[in-house]
Amino acid sequence: MQITTLFFGATADAAGTREAKIAINDGTTVRELIEKLRTDYTGLATHKLLFALNEEYAETDTIIKDGDEVAIFTAVSGG
Repeated sequence: MQITTLFFGATADAAGTREAKIAINDGTTVRELIEKLRTDYTGLATHKLLFALNEEYAETDTIIKDGDEVAIFTAVSGG
């Protein structure tokens, strides 16, 4: 199964890319994907990651489906 992962802001800098096609197993959850990304892109390990699945926030136990798009980013604050 293949998904598209988009990295924004500091996560793009840490991963060294803005987009990656990633192969995952059927039944992979968002939590498992985050663990895989932290292993594959070690620069992400120090970031508190937020994520959206197909442009909507998702719970970590949400199962990812073939062709889904997962956006990875960090909290943004402003004033």
